[in-house]
Amino acid sequence: MQQTQNNLQPYAEVMRYMNNAEETLQKTRKEDGYYLDGKYVGTACGIAYKGALKALDTWLEMNGKSISAKRDKTKKHRSITQYRAEVAKLDGRMLDRLNTVYNVLHLDGYYDEVRKADVIRAGFESAYEIIARIKPNVPEAELQTYVAEYQKKKASLWRKLFN
Repeated sequence: MQQTQNNLQPYAEVMRYMNNAEETLQKTRKEDGYYLDGKYVGTACGIAYKGALKALDTWLEMNGKSISAKRDKTKKHRSITQYRAEVAKLDGRMLDRLNTVYNVLHLDGYYDEVRKADVIRAGFESAYEIIARIKPNVPEAELQTYVAEYQKKKASLWRKLFN
């Protein structure tokens, strides 16, 4: 049960990211299978990608691996190559999901603002497949209550900081 309780907070945090990404994506309309505003698509994809990486960090930690927090002097962030190397050692299907999330959400969605709804949805689905691997083994009602309380606590903190 201790392992389950330890995963509640990271899962709730990741779900907060995904909820924010979904809300951002809903700010633009769809027409003929395309989102109309690339700005919202790019922002939503960036948030979802970050959430997927946070879930991946937790999953790697659960499996006794981690991405080094020490960063290369020439780079400001951890490399996708580092993630791919660690994930490939553990699970080929998870690597496929990571590649989809990276290519669709990060490159196509965030950088290129690809607006085709089916493409973006595929990226979100792969992110949710990664997140499902860190979902704690607790009753769904308890989990949803925890996630809702966590989101309220975070929202309250943000309001205090910026109001």
